[in-house]
Amino acid sequence: MDFPQYMGMGGQGADLHETQMPDNSETIQISSLALLKMLKHGRAGVPMEVMGLMLGDFVDDYTVRVLDVFAMPQSGTSVSVEAIDEAYQTSMMEMLRQTGRVESVVGWYHSHPGFGCWLSSVDINTQQLFEKLTSRAVAVVIDPIQSVRGKVVIDAFRLINPTAAMTGMEPRQSTSNIGQLHKPSIQALVHGLNRQYYSMAIDYRKNELEEKMLLNLNKKQWSHGMTLTNFSTHCEGNKTAVESMLRLAESYTKSVQEEQKLTAEELKTRHVGKQDPKRHLQVTVEEVMGNNIVQSLGTAIDEQAL
Repeated sequence: MDFPQYMGMGGQGADLHETQMPDNSETIQISSLALLKMLKHGRAGVPMEVMGLMLGDFVDDYTVRVLDVFAMPQSGTSVSVEAIDEAYQTSMMEMLRQTGRVESVVGWYHSHPGFGCWLSSVDINTQQLFEKLTSRAVAVVIDPIQSVRGKVVIDAFRLINPTAAMTGMEPRQSTSNIGQLHKPSIQALVHGLNRQYYSMAIDYRKNELEEKMLLNLNKKQWSHGMTLTNFSTHCEGNKTAVESMLRLAESYTKSVQEEQKLTAEELKTRHVGKQDPKRHLQVTVEEVMGNNIVQSLGTAIDEQAL
């Protein structure tokens, strides 16, 4: 299987002295979509462990971005998981490329239902295979049982190079990012944390569409989207928005006139610490148009239905 082409870097791991040593300064940015899919997959597999691949890119030397994930068929038990279908992985990546998805595999995830986040000996062997393809591959562990609303039990790991450990070289640098790491559990320390592998900071990112998707999760029924706002409240909101747009338009006109008197250096910092009238005007207009379109369509649908 020519699987290395789907990783961020191909081929075997580089020589120890030619590569930069990994450290805790890297941050894993997980999108809302990827996090939801990992949680859903993990809960569907309880009490067995489940496994999948993470798609994304390596933004820079300090950031790994995870945009999406997909599940893989595997043989799993309540305490271990092992991928067996490499042909499925290749086929899935080919189909994703045909749909315009250009992300590469940045690592893998699996679940530990009920017993915390750490890497077992089987997990370490699996991570070694991924790190042979790219030294920056990440192993994410998620606990779907201990995860509750508002708190996801998740952690990201990468292996410590055994060659560096044997030579006495410290594989990690002490950085300011170390304060953002999860406090290690005793169970993780017993299973080799900071000896065979180290933890990495996790951050979460969501774009505008993902934010709307998450807000829609609070709607219990499909008819919730057809609920109309009180017309008096809607009219007051429109009145307030129009007054705000008038003030922003005046500020923007004044801003355009002032731009002609400023130098190129002054233009770069003119909005620092101040309100950008153009951007706020655009946001306000889009919000008013959206609210009125929803209100008008809802009124027409309700009139026909009722």
